Amino acid sequence: MSSAQHLLESRPHSVAHLFLARVEATPDREAYRYPVVTEAAGPEAEQWRSLTWAQTADRVKTIAAGLLSIGLRPEERVAISSSTRIEWILADMGVMCAGGAATAVYPSTNADETAYILADSASRAVFVEDAGQLAKVAAHKDRLPGLGHAVLIDAETEPPRIEGLEVLTLADLEERGKAYLLERPDAIEKTVEGLGPEQLATLIYTSGTTGRPKGVRLVHDCWSYQGVAQEATGLVEPDDVQFLWLPLSHVFGKALISGQVKSGHVMAVDGRIDRIVANLPVVRPTIMASAPRVFEKVYNGIAARARADGGAKYKIFLWAARVARDHARTGQEQMVATGRRRLPLWLSVQHALADKLVYGKIRAAFGGRLRGSASGSAALAPDIGYFFAGAGVPVLEGYGLTETSAACTVNPADDYRVGTVGRALPGTEVRIAEDGEILLRGPGIMRGYHNLPDKTAEVLESDGWFRTGDIGDVDKDGFVRITDRKKDLFKTSGGKYVAPTEIEGRFKAICPFVSNILVIGNGRNYCTALITLDETAIMPWAASHGQEGRGYADVVSSPEVHALIDDFVQRVNGDLQRWQTIKKFAVLPRDLDVEHGELTPSLKVKRPVVEGEYADLIEAMYEGSREA
Repeated sequence: MSSAQHLLESRPHSVAHLFLARVEATPDREAYRYPVVTEAAGPEAEQWRSLTWAQTADRVKTIAAGLLSIGLRPEERVAISSSTRIEWILADMGVMCAGGAATAVYPSTNADETAYILADSASRAVFVEDAGQLAKVAAHKDRLPGLGHAVLIDAETEPPRIEGLEVLTLADLEERGKAYLLERPDAIEKTVEGLGPEQLATLIYTSGTTGRPKGVRLVHDCWSYQGVAQEATGLVEPDDVQFLWLPLSHVFGKALISGQVKSGHVMAVDGRIDRIVANLPVVRPTIMASAPRVFEKVYNGIAARARADGGAKYKIFLWAARVARDHARTGQEQMVATGRRRLPLWLSVQHALADKLVYGKIRAAFGGRLRGSASGSAALAPDIGYFFAGAGVPVLEGYGLTETSAACTVNPADDYRVGTVGRALPGTEVRIAEDGEILLRGPGIMRGYHNLPDKTAEVLESDGWFRTGDIGDVDKDGFVRITDRKKDLFKTSGGKYVAPTEIEGRFKAICPFVSNILVIGNGRNYCTALITLDETAIMPWAASHGQEGRGYADVVSSPEVHALIDDFVQRVNGDLQRWQTIKKFAVLPRDLDVEHGELTPSLKVKRPVVEGEYADLIEAMYEGSREA
């Protein structure tokens, strides 16, 4: 039996078990870092504090005991509506150690949908980050008769009185927990000891692109499996420092905590998106998880700065970018063919020179120690993946869904392959259905949709296979490649199938100005596209092309920008089949965002929403066309 198989078969019943074992094994080692802003104003006053595993356990146990003191029973739900911060982790671990099940709520969720999630989950209590999150709960309290307690994380003043709801501060809850533990000092250990692997641990509501979200039922064994499997792949190591900024309400962020508890490495936690770049040289992470959009923005920013410098510096950047891609692509091809990354001497020499001139600065911007960055939730354009791999910041793409408790495949750091989402985690099986759909089976698969047996039956077979809705293939070495979402594939009026994600990925790979692109053409006789541009990239270009002082909306609607983007469209079209080519496109006056409901919180495009919002613009691109 392999060591990985032994770890899987001997895994404990829950992450709560893993947590208590971790605390016992390394009580004095650093567990978490988190930022604290002092009374002095401004980011320069920000300091980072640490918690050891023993200190973390003290807080987790008092939170768990506080929940027991208000009557929480096994598998009853406790919601968490907060941004990513240390208290989110403490609350979640406290819920699990109390035997409850956490309901994750995005802080950006509106009041109506928050009430829907709390009601559908039958949450007994809710952790809210601040007065704004509490107000959303209070607005629909009449729909939540079973919700008895709210715990306010940030409480600058006395908590408000809300009829039918006891509002506590987090400090209040912990004080109750301390009193509870004085009478029952081993209450948490006994509760954890009684947890079973099939006991409900988490309800995560899919952000979805249409309709009401569905509650995905993930049991304790899902998270225990994630922790053990992540460590078995070598994705995380005990001496790592991981920077966590992803939303913990999303399954990807939540799963990272399982791997961290199992391996015992340091986690630096700060969910403020506007502080990512500033935090990197402070945290100096060795590993980080991210979404493809971040790498696309970083690449666009690097290219824009080089373009602004102009002359020799821009030519050096373009040369270095080409060398990075050639170096990574050639190394990967050699690895696949021979098992070794053999490179021609001329390419190695060029790469060494480019490293001194360009790549070293890129690695420094990430903190200088990043050995790899896991990426998920959407596909990364291969050319961008090759660029970062060649620059010494390999992006290890993985694949998973809320229904699979996040990762089910991941690229290994010592044999990553750009353009794939890696191999299956130990214990997970992958199969391709006759129509190309990817099927998965393993311990991380959900136990169903909450209160939706018919929806569960649509995707979960009786023998455990889960229908992902994604189209892809598996190569001879076990590497999985995703080609498109099954529901996103469309057929033109001429009967030709088009995979829009593939075309969109190609465009993102060559156009440094793009932010989002949607290829459209279902039932039409040609394809069109809606395109949004990255403001940080297009505005410097516009300023250097006679449009200095103009606003973003004016710039993106200008003939000059249309001609610029058209050039990239034609370059993409040159590599496509005739029926795939983009015949017309429109540049939108602003970028897509979560606030307008066009992106999910994990930054996936809600195609029906965008197509509905810009229906007139789409129809204008088909005016006069003859449907065939």
